[in-house]
Amino acid sequence: DGVATILREAKTLAVLGAKLGAGEPAFYVPAYLQAHGYRILAVNPTLDGRDAFGAAIAPTLAALTEPVDVVEIFRRPEHLPGHAAEILALPWRPRAVWFQLGIRSDRAAEMLARAGIRVVQDRCMMPEHRRLVGPR
Repeated sequence: DGVATILREAKTLAVLGAKLGAGEPAFYVPAYLQAHGYRILAVNPTLDGRDAFGAAIAPTLAALTEPVDVVEIFRRPEHLPGHAAEILALPWRPRAVWFQLGIRSDRAAEMLARAGIRVVQDRCMMPEHRRLVGPR
């Protein structure tokens, strides 16, 4: 229920760790989501200023020019507690943070959940969207 609600209510997603290679999950998953009605804001310091999904890539979440509903994370688990702290320091809060398939950190999830942010771990948004929501 919670995953379906996140997917139905979200409009704008920040993709932390976004990539530009068409064969990379951090590219084709957000591309799929964009094709199904979500606005995608890419975040990756190594790609700062390049274009992805119709907007300039931001170097950090704090550099985004607007709040987002969901932060989707494509980063190794050891980076997640730091990203949780980064999210908690923002002047706005996402409704949810989604750790992609194979990505899990109970410590980071607990930090975010204590602040009232929903957390999804170790699941891919693309098949979850197909299964629970379908075309928008």
